Amino acid sequence: MASSKSQSPIPASSKPQKAGLTTHLLAGGTAGLAEALCCHPLDTIKVRMQLTNMRRAPAIPGAPAMPKSFLGVGRRIVQREGILALYKGLGAVATGMVPKMAIRFSSFELYKSWLADTETGKVSTTGVFFAGLGAGITEAVAVVTPMDVVKIRLQAQRHSTVDPMDVPKYRNALHAAYTIVKEEGAMTLYKGVALTALRQATNQAVNFTVYQEFKRIARQIQGIEELPSYQVLVLGGISGAMGPVSNAPIDTIKTRIQKATSVAGESGWKRFVTVTRDIAQKEGYKAFYRGLTPRVLRVAPGQAITFMVYEKVKSWIDLWNSRKQHAQLPNQKYA
Repeated sequence: MASSKSQSPIPASSKPQKAGLTTHLLAGGTAGLAEALCCHPLDTIKVRMQLTNMRRAPAIPGAPAMPKSFLGVGRRIVQREGILALYKGLGAVATGMVPKMAIRFSSFELYKSWLADTETGKVSTTGVFFAGLGAGITEAVAVVTPMDVVKIRLQAQRHSTVDPMDVPKYRNALHAAYTIVKEEGAMTLYKGVALTALRQATNQAVNFTVYQEFKRIARQIQGIEELPSYQVLVLGGISGAMGPVSNAPIDTIKTRIQKATSVAGESGWKRFVTVTRDIAQKEGYKAFYRGLTPRVLRVAPGQAITFMVYEKVKSWIDLWNSRKQHAQLPNQKYA
């Protein structure tokens, strides 16, 4: 029997079977940051489209017509406010992205473990759906709602980033949060929390269920344990596109509520009814789906990037942990 540690691969069984919170934090945070940097301009365009009332837009003689397409809105923002205006609110998103992704993936895995079969440890498709539902609600309450309020207030500002004399009300994410709390109260940061939770819950329930099922099928067909990055990118994009289509009206109503200044004594339900009725009566039911195209174009590639970067970074961390554990073991003889 010869012994040689250098010639022996790391046993597959030595790889961590379950990633800890640190792994979810690093992998999810990196993935979320990559998503934000790539896709935030589309989110800004989506918010502007959702906040525009086409029927009430003033018609100025000789002025160019209000663009209706997402490309037209994006071009108008760049022409009037500068290209950096597409990144308004990015600070709020980037600041909240790491805890958001950490909470999303760690809570999803936690809820999955609760819903797993006690004997086999396997989780059914229904279990994955409800785990995603719970993860969406958790991240909405913990991070997404205050982050969205700040982000939308920044994105709704129509000042020019190229004109130094055009001073905005909110200078950055921290200043916006401070001003909102000072002028309107801390609870304003949780305006639309129920709708945000509903949106995130449906998003993540569909997102995780479709992704996990497609991933399982792809692995089974190819007979491999880990999918190539390009396949993860495609599956993430497909799963990410399904949520926005199902809950577009919820997102539009939520955006209108969070953009508006708080009114003393007005309940959340009353705000919801008022905003919903105003959109339906004054703008038509199609207005509930305004901004859907840029939202799909933002969310689908965003989820694709998130899953691809998350899976890759997580695999790197798992490999590094395996090697670290292997190096700490006492000298072993391999047959």
